[in-house]
Amino acid sequence: MEGTTRADGLLAQLTLEEKAALTVGRDAWTTVAIERLGIPSVWVSDGPTGLRKLRSSDDMSLTNTLPATCFPTESALAASWDVALVEEVAGAIAAECRAEGVGVILGPGINLKRSPLAGRNFEYFSEDPVLSGRMAAAFVRGAQARGVGACLKHLVANEHETGRMYADSIVDERTLREVYLRPFEIAVREAGPWTVMASYNRLNGEYCVESRRLLREILVEEWGFDGIVMSDWLAVNDRAASVAAGLHLQMPGSPTAPAVVAAVREGRLDEARLDELVRELLVFAERATAAGAEPAPAPDLDAHHRLARRAAAAGIVLLKNDGPLLPLAEAGDGVALIGAFAREPRFQGAGSSQVRPTRLETLHDELPHGAYAAGYADDGASDPGLLREAQEAARGARVAIVCVGLPESHETEGVDREHIDLPAQHTALVEAVLDVQPNTVVVLINGSAVAMPWAARASAILEAWLGGQGGGGAIADVLLGRVNPAGRLSETFPVTLADTPAHLDFPGDGDGRSHFTDRLFTGYRSYDARGIEPLFPFGHGLSYTRFEYSGLRVDGLTVALTVANTGERAGAEVVQLYVRERAPRLRRPDKELRGFAKPVLEPGERRELSFRLEPRDFASYDTRVAAWRTDSGEFEFLVGASSRDIRLRETVTLELPDSLPVPFDRLTPLRDWLADPATRERIESAMAGVPLLSAALDSPMIAAFVADMPIAKLVILGALDEPELGELTALANRAS
Repeated sequence: MEGTTRADGLLAQLTLEEKAALTVGRDAWTTVAIERLGIPSVWVSDGPTGLRKLRSSDDMSLTNTLPATCFPTESALAASWDVALVEEVAGAIAAECRAEGVGVILGPGINLKRSPLAGRNFEYFSEDPVLSGRMAAAFVRGAQARGVGACLKHLVANEHETGRMYADSIVDERTLREVYLRPFEIAVREAGPWTVMASYNRLNGEYCVESRRLLREILVEEWGFDGIVMSDWLAVNDRAASVAAGLHLQMPGSPTAPAVVAAVREGRLDEARLDELVRELLVFAERATAAGAEPAPAPDLDAHHRLARRAAAAGIVLLKNDGPLLPLAEAGDGVALIGAFAREPRFQGAGSSQVRPTRLETLHDELPHGAYAAGYADDGASDPGLLREAQEAARGARVAIVCVGLPESHETEGVDREHIDLPAQHTALVEAVLDVQPNTVVVLINGSAVAMPWAARASAILEAWLGGQGGGGAIADVLLGRVNPAGRLSETFPVTLADTPAHLDFPGDGDGRSHFTDRLFTGYRSYDARGIEPLFPFGHGLSYTRFEYSGLRVDGLTVALTVANTGERAGAEVVQLYVRERAPRLRRPDKELRGFAKPVLEPGERRELSFRLEPRDFASYDTRVAAWRTDSGEFEFLVGASSRDIRLRETVTLELPDSLPVPFDRLTPLRDWLADPATRERIESAMAGVPLLSAALDSPMIAAFVADMPIAKLVILGALDEPELGELTALANRAS
């Protein structure tokens, strides 16, 4: 690579002190420049819902930022299930970055929504690793196509805010690989991000910023990552140790470079290791500043605002629509608009992703209505007068639109939620309006799942998320039918908090450790495994038109079907493909998402859809061989409109590529030895001379007992001796 050749030349001219300096930020938002060698500084800025650039590179405040388009949060974007749209949004953000000289946008965030209580859920895509990974890959492609680097964050198991700078996430290896590392792996392999951010927390006792296994062995050697790894802000505890592990860049600027120099001179850190990281940093700096060598055109902020509104509408989920009440036949005097969020909306998350919007639409201004009532106070205090005003407005209307949700104090970076309830005043408002107006639409403004004890009484429920600066207009577009709702839930909405997979172990026990005891069964996988009916399932969402699925065909690893719009309106449908292994060797979830598509169909239009899967889509991570394994056998393909609305299914037998065999040893159970043609006859012969073992032929109970018995027990019973066991073990492992 030309960049690597140039980096080698620069590396040879750097002093030890200069090399160490390059591994630590210059200040809050920029990297160190070496002017004498023409090594540039790179400006990185918060995202991913829009550019959050501070006016000064040494400013870490939340408010002193430049105006930028505020796009919907990742929870809203993920609900679109539209990878092309996410790519387009990321490209627009990158255009604004280019105009302001920013080389890297700190996003997307792809930690999983293990619990709806996680305070930063609004900034993450989904509870499902495949959906999260595909959305993240789209964001990376969109940003980097415009010459701005993306930053996958936060690697890894950073699924809660409580004690996030020291918490220890205890995750078994299989769960880590199949669930929490999987979205990062998908994005790295499919999109090649320029940067990855290592998280604050520990993983099984080791800080992620100091884990060579995570940062080099998995990220670089297994996945082929060729960018740089930076720390989360203030995450580094021992700079020399993190350099040795593979952390290229410590952020923000800190006086730790001398510690790196000292570690090299004292022999605690190999200078060749430092050189390796610096070389990669030099390649990154050239890559991140190459686009900025030419003047960037001024971004089209009007077009970006239109995109923000379109993206917000695409993620709105119609959860319920009895009647149907929506779309509104007409707006105006017959509509009562209720809820302070309609006039003063919460449109983004709180914390490091906050954007100063270029403009802001409200539902109050965008939806023609008659009466308006605030319904609740900003401070959350009970106000019977506001409730009475809301009831009067609703009683005199044809339909009531009630806007409720989570205020910033309930949902913010740095703090996890204590419950999934709406504020008491918001719940009281919904119930008060429902008491007097049966034609009520509840519009939810929130970043993650909430409880809805009133859901059965409401005629229609619209999940609008945190829709960015165009969110108010987007809600109006959906209510009025200008946009046919096509958002689908990217997370399960529970009836109660006790139904959630991590209920007993989130965020931890108070001792600094968080045990991921839900293991593979996070999100919809847990609801399936425990037979719990959610309030609204993963993938759920209604439309103003109807879709029919037909003609499911499976040909090897290709799945095809036909989708038809049988309604009277144009609309988009999210077609979801799940896979179930019928007799898995290792325990697996009931079904797992493996693909999705979002065709837009005119009334009467039919579309052929095709999914091409890979052997990896059928694999499990087997810790016995520390590798992904695929087993041939029966697999069921399930296609539906949600995880609980399966429309088509087909079971086929697949011959998958051979995977690594599990090695035989003295603790391998007899059932595996008896299933191996190379050893079966000798094992049966040995068993025949032992009464207990030969009795297995006549008793199902004894047969089960014997099948689970490690082969070493045959030595104890005298059926084999140690040399014979060694010979059989070698034979079995050669045969496998």
